[in-house]
Amino acid sequence: MAIITMIQAQKRAGRYNIYVDGHYAFPVSENVLIDFQLFKGMEIDQALEAKLTAADDVAKAYNRALDYLSQQLRTEKEVRTKLVSLEIPPETIDATIDRLAELHLVDDAHYAASYVRTMMRTGDKGPRIIRQHLRQKGVLEQPLDDALQLYTAAERRTVGMAVAQKLAKRYQRQAFHTQEQKIRQGLITRGFASDEAQQWVTDLGLEPDPAQQQALLAKQGEKLWHKYRTLGTSDRRYKTKQALYRKGFGLDDIDGWLEQLDTQDA
Repeated sequence: MAIITMIQAQKRAGRYNIYVDGHYAFPVSENVLIDFQLFKGMEIDQALEAKLTAADDVAKAYNRALDYLSQQLRTEKEVRTKLVSLEIPPETIDATIDRLAELHLVDDAHYAASYVRTMMRTGDKGPRIIRQHLRQKGVLEQPLDDALQLYTAAERRTVGMAVAQKLAKRYQRQAFHTQEQKIRQGLITRGFASDEAQQWVTDLGLEPDPAQQQALLAKQGEKLWHKYRTLGTSDRRYKTKQALYRKGFGLDDIDGWLEQLDTQDA
């Protein structure tokens, strides 16, 4: 049976060299030294040495994981991906994740809840986008569903109305119908439900400014009228009318503007 003849501290804090029968054998971390209660004069066989080496591999991987986690919260999938990138063996990664989970340093349920709270407080995303993000991070459906329970209807309305107001300002110089459509689509694109988006657009209480809408129609119409200048009169009117309608202007308003155009050209 081999004997540990010396335990020597390395220059690196928390690391030790183990000498067996007068010769350097392997290094261990301070945690391994304590966990296995290693001491000078202790008998050691190949099986124990293998356990010590495996435990030290986990200790090193654990420290690498702690460095990664010190920057921000991470999901289990993210930590695994990081350790894989460091070429750490799968069995060592599994043991490391188990240790991190026992200490609640990796906790997908906590991560998901924290992320949802942050998005409610500072973000502009709805449940669907949040769900997609958390799935990409590797969070399973149950902790994901539990976290999204925090995003109540009242919270969604608070965030959604703030988004809707910003979008209303962004699209205020567009045809009124288009403005409402883009606000609604913007909310849906950000992950809110279509029925909620429609309700919030209604709740904005937007009203078209007739003078502004007429000015916008005239500006857009003049550009289109010029664009189709090479067409015959009938085709030119049709193309212009069709394009203005697609931009969200009402048919009656378009016809009225075209009549004014005819009067000017007469």
